[in-house]
This record gives sequence, structure tokens and C-alpha cells, in this order.
Amino acid sequence: MKAIPTTIPDVLILEPKVFGDARGFFFESYNKKVLEDCGIHAEFVQDNHSRSAQNVLRGLHYQIKQPQGKLVRVVEGEVFDVVVDLRRSSPTFGKWVGVNLSASNKRMLWVPAGFGHGFLVLSEYAECLYKTTDYYAPEHERAIRWNDTEIAIEWPLNGEPILSEKDRAAKAFQDAELFI
Repeated sequence: MKAIPTTIPDVLILEPKVFGDARGFFFESYNKKVLEDCGIHAEFVQDNHSRSAQNVLRGLHYQIKQPQGKLVRVVEGEVFDVVVDLRRSSPTFGKWVGVNLSASNKRMLWVPAGFGHGFLVLSEYAECLYKTTDYYAPEHERAIRWNDTEIAIEWPLNGEPILSEKDRAAKAFQDAELFI
């Protein structure tokens, strides 16, 4: 596994070693020791699987209590995956990183606890799998507007995104409940 640093040191792009031939391919999508060697010391407690249509934008989501670290990968299609540092005490507070994750590039993204997370589906549809370090707690779930001008994420949009009601009602960054 190759760990690729991003402009936010706690956020890592992970490239697995893929073994392929005429039959197909094989790679380890999770190996605790390999992740620890990459600097990720996490215990995962839940796996999630989502499928979304093209131009669906999910996020920016986080849990203010029971914050979740996430190991995200795409098994069908392609997404533009985004994380935003929501830790007020961090030197990268309010900064974002975006990366294309796809079934073909097999990259994964490590999203530490204390970050907002979202993605935009670039392909006809996309299926995402992600492991989390804490359980889903709807009472602690929060969302920040995907198009907040203070964060200024450069989404590769083709038209208006398709949003859930929750994401339409998300708060501005300046009004959101954030981490210390």
C-alpha cells in the first residue's frame, strides 16, 4: 500500500498494490497492519455501502459527537471526494482536499475524525464503500453547505447537483457546530 500525502497532512490517499492478469485483479482493500505502517491507527466498527446517480452530491457530513474516521473507496463508477478540516485548533482549519476516487484507479481516501466529508458522482452512477471508526449516530449528525463561499470547494459540476433535503437545509460554515 502506498500512502500519498495531501495538502492536509492528516488526510491520505491510499493506493493498494493491485495484482492483475488476463483473469482479472486482486488487491487487499483492508489490512490493519499495512494501514498502521501508513500511519493510520484506527479500529473500524461499521461498513457502509452507498449507490448514487450521476450529479448526486452528498455532504458535507460529520458527527459532532461520536466523530467518525472513514476509509472511503469506490467499487463502481467515479466520484470527486472531498474532506474539510473542521477542527478549530488545527493549522488547516477550514481547508479542503478533493480527490477523484474510482473503480478503475482503486484509490482509497483516509478521512480522519474531525473532518466533514462529501462527494459528487461523476459517472452514470457510483457505488462507494466506507469503513467507519464509530457508529452512525443521527442525533449527532451535522451538515455544512456544499457550496459554502468561505470554504469555496471547486466542485467539478456539470449543471446543478442533485441534493437531499438534509443537504439543502445544511448550515453555513460560519454558523455550524464545529470541533475544538
